[in-house]
Amino acid sequence: MTVAVKVDINLAKEMGLTEEEFNEIKKLMGRDPNFTELGVFSAMWSEHCSYKNSRKQFAKFPTKGKQVLVGAGEENSGIVDIGDGQGVAFKIESHNHPSAVEPFEASATGIGGCLRDIFTTGARPVAVLGALRFGSLDNDKVKWLFKEVIRGLAHYANTAEVDAVGGDTYFDESYEGNPLVNAFVAGIVNNKDIVRGIAEGKDNPVYYIGGDTGRDGVGGASFASKEITEDSAEDTSTVAIGDAELGKRLREACIELIEKGLVVGMQDMGAAGLTCSSCETATRSGTGIEIDVALVPQREEGMTPYEILLSESQERMLAILKDGKEDEALTILKKWKINAVKIGKVTDDKIMRVKENGTVVAEVPAEALTTKAPLCDRESEEPAWLKDAQNLDLTSVKEPDDLSKTLLQLLDSPTIASKESAYKNFTAIDKDVVMVGAGSDAAVIKVKGTKKAIAMSVDCNGRFCYLNPYHGAMMNVAEAARNIVCSGGRPLAITDGLNFGSPMKPENYWQFEKCIDGLSDACKELDTPVISGNVSFYNENPKGAIDPSPMVGMVGLIEDADKHLTQGFKNEGDAIVLLGENRGDLSGSEYLYLVHKQKKGNPQIDMKKEKQLHQAILSAIDSGLLNSAHDCSEGGLAVAIAESCVTDSARMLGAEIGLTGGARKDELLFGEAPSRVVVSLGKDNLSALEEIAKKHSVPYQVLGNVGGEKLTIKTDAKPVVELALNEISDTWRNAISRRLK
Repeated sequence: MTVAVKVDINLAKEMGLTEEEFNEIKKLMGRDPNFTELGVFSAMWSEHCSYKNSRKQFAKFPTKGKQVLVGAGEENSGIVDIGDGQGVAFKIESHNHPSAVEPFEASATGIGGCLRDIFTTGARPVAVLGALRFGSLDNDKVKWLFKEVIRGLAHYANTAEVDAVGGDTYFDESYEGNPLVNAFVAGIVNNKDIVRGIAEGKDNPVYYIGGDTGRDGVGGASFASKEITEDSAEDTSTVAIGDAELGKRLREACIELIEKGLVVGMQDMGAAGLTCSSCETATRSGTGIEIDVALVPQREEGMTPYEILLSESQERMLAILKDGKEDEALTILKKWKINAVKIGKVTDDKIMRVKENGTVVAEVPAEALTTKAPLCDRESEEPAWLKDAQNLDLTSVKEPDDLSKTLLQLLDSPTIASKESAYKNFTAIDKDVVMVGAGSDAAVIKVKGTKKAIAMSVDCNGRFCYLNPYHGAMMNVAEAARNIVCSGGRPLAITDGLNFGSPMKPENYWQFEKCIDGLSDACKELDTPVISGNVSFYNENPKGAIDPSPMVGMVGLIEDADKHLTQGFKNEGDAIVLLGENRGDLSGSEYLYLVHKQKKGNPQIDMKKEKQLHQAILSAIDSGLLNSAHDCSEGGLAVAIAESCVTDSARMLGAEIGLTGGARKDELLFGEAPSRVVVSLGKDNLSALEEIAKKHSVPYQVLGNVGGEKLTIKTDAKPVVELALNEISDTWRNAISRRLK
């Protein structure tokens, strides 16, 4: 059923297009578009699909490397080589705006979409991590959002039987009303089975595979390209609804199709649905595609071509099958109870042609929707408030009288506290694969049939990026890499989830530019190219923009899985050593924010020193010297040591620590200067570790010993922290669950 609507500049503006864009559309088509065509352009030229406000900046990223099999921008997921004919596909995706409206469904579909991006490449998903941001848990609305997001993530992960192995969750007032829900998924692929999202081979059949199409999610791409308002926060019509059980069967069917060599190309129907998958597969191949929307399985009456093309109903794939292989493919799909319908064919005219019962309803050059989408230059200006925010006056920061109480206060912070109460909801854990799950610096996943494992981590400190977007972004890359290294892994590459406010505001765009610069420079220094990613702009609510939050998802390779490490202390009597300089810097620290209600300072990092630290730790792990390793991040050195004491609830081990230097004890204990790792090892290995530290020019300081039933920290031989392990554990483990009662 076609729609007769007057197409003019007013309609274009209603659809989110500018007058310049409307004129460019007419120029590219050589005529005025009809209603359906305009809707297709509106979705594909939205920020969510085209990255029109961000794509120019991506040229700064390092995207090549000997380890890169599929790089950034080539497909929906990047892939890195791990040797022996295998690779790791991984990707991060955001579902922020929908999660503010319908958190259960939106978070579930966030995982579902990311899983489909992985298995469409031929990779079997092995792990999912969440990168989440919320306002204060003292707020009832935030409590509800948090519970529902976790419930949605757990529901999909558990039903789809994919291991949820960790993540990164912060709570800060800047995310009030605009939570961030980013899902990271990794999968293992045999390199010979890698499939691209292409539509090659004239007359090859185009198949619609998966669930029926409804009106859910129509306009979702455009919705994600606007700020949240009080009205839009109540609009659930743009949120798609997932079906995790169908998603699991769809995954198995698609992987079998790929492994049996029946597929030319495949793509998930994600943002902008059938439109995006059709025009993108054609563009990548330099071909065309012709489909008939009347053939698309529909679960609602009277759907228009516009609605069918732009629906974001979940668990749907577009597959270009090999000619002559259709019967074999359909037998596999029937076995897995997956609906499949031939809806079109590949052409050679570079046109995306849409019919309805044989009548053409839209005819658009595929490249006009993709590579010829507008790229914008936005005004950029350093925020006027920044210099004042960077000026941290320590005279305004009164040092606490009771530092034991302060440490407990930090361990009770939901940002620092254990997320056990959340991740215990995730029950799909394959013990034969998951060597280290949630609760350590990095997750470690065994690569079946090999000695290898992959380590993965997601990290982002938005507060650092608020205060210094360039150095803050570098620190995000550094922390992700440091977490990988602490597990025994060599960092390989990153995927970035870029979450920012409106690009139309010069101060927001300046933050975005500087974060891109920081990510790029850090990745170049660490040889971790950017292989995939996602941009989410317009993360604002009526109170203002979120802190700039470039999430960094990183994967590393552990050549010998038996050598992997975790953060918990292992043996009574082990020495505790700090690798890296314990310089006092309270900039952007959780201590400053929580205890003194200040978001101030100017965080800095030296990436060369960071890389030297990584080299030293990997050398020490390879030599078998270390028993544990834990990086210093939120809460500083004191929190890192406390966590190392109580990470293993079945065998907690105390520590006695002695610190020297520094005029202020709170800086020594709670400062969050980067490039520091706390390790434990047998005392007979101390001299060997010291030699490695010297070789790599890494500062080395023996802090104390593992043992006992309490944590004691002395400065200049005087106790300043003395806490029983049970008190530390209870505070840290139950901080979130106490707030959710």
